[in-house]
Amino acid sequence: MKWQGRRQSGNVTDLRGSGGRMGGGMAAGGLGCGGIALLLIISLFTGVNPLDMLGGGGGGAVIPYEQNSTQRMEMSEEAGQDDELKAFSSTVFADLEDVWGQIFADNNLQYNYPQLILYQGVVNTACGQGSSNVGPFYCGGDHGVYIDPNFYNQLHTQYGAPGDFAYAYVIAHEVGHHVQNELGILEQVQGFKGRVSEKRYNEYSVRLELQADYFAGVFANHIKGKGYLEAGDIEEAQGAASAVGDDVLQERMTGRVMPDNFTHGTAEQRQRWFMKGYESGSLKGGDTFNIPYEEL
Repeated sequence: MKWQGRRQSGNVTDLRGSGGRMGGGMAAGGLGCGGIALLLIISLFTGVNPLDMLGGGGGGAVIPYEQNSTQRMEMSEEAGQDDELKAFSSTVFADLEDVWGQIFADNNLQYNYPQLILYQGVVNTACGQGSSNVGPFYCGGDHGVYIDPNFYNQLHTQYGAPGDFAYAYVIAHEVGHHVQNELGILEQVQGFKGRVSEKRYNEYSVRLELQADYFAGVFANHIKGKGYLEAGDIEEAQGAASAVGDDVLQERMTGRVMPDNFTHGTAEQRQRWFMKGYESGSLKGGDTFNIPYEEL
């Protein structure tokens, strides 16, 4: 991904070294769904149904990330690593602001920017205490995308999803949950908590996650139009999407696949919905809630 020398977002807060506590309010604007504070943490990974996290923290794994690009980030142990990670993250976040701000404007909708919060170890959020064990996550209560940059070094030793655009996909997926928040989708899904069976509950979770993958693909479409993508970037995103499929992770962790326990979708589904968004570049086509579950 061509990222160096471009605008960086001003909506980035670095809490590393501050004990993981947010000071004051977050400049993300008001909620976009009727003012309801959705206390919702949504982790990128499987292992925990994101709908179970309503009102508090949660657990889960994180998406694999490794560098392999023309403008690669050098992930050494040197002091410059943190600065480069922050610069890359801030640039991707700025691109996401531009893309979703324009898409919402084109649809006569108001878009309130999210915040990117970099932290280390643990962090206090409007959704309760978050942990690096959760991996990158979104908290609907404060519009925050939370990332502990240390997870990159962990991921590249455990999973195989190389490339800087694999990381961009991670951020875009989490901002996809913010888009759902802005559109009122999270509020609607929250209403199913305690009203449906566990199996049906998991199905809503899968629909939510696949839609966030679709939105990540929409983002990729738009930055391709700006000339920011490099050869292999889309393959890197697909590799990341595949690596976090429920079937892949269940097989790796337990040696068997249990479809009724899926909460994020299979590797094939996650790749396919990302590509749907990439090919469409539009909000239209991303409705994962009015398709028979078996056809997702």
